[in-house]
Amino acid sequence: MDAAFKKSSFSQYGDNHQPHCVEVRRTASGVCVRDSKNPNAATLTFTNQEWKAFLFGAQAGEFDLD
Repeated sequence: MDAAFKKSSFSQYGDNHQPHCVEVRRTASGVCVRDSKNPNAATLTFTNQEWKAFLFGAQAGEFDLD
């Protein structure tokens, strides 16, 4: 498993030129997600099945804002 957090290449930069995004890393049991601007804060953990469902929903436009 890859222990390093990864950031999307689509990260956007804000007013202070810091990326505004989340970082993810794969673990043996699933995926961890954290705020790139506050990496010491809480980390969300998802099972592989939960992460897969999220990705399919995002690709299908389930979370698009109208």
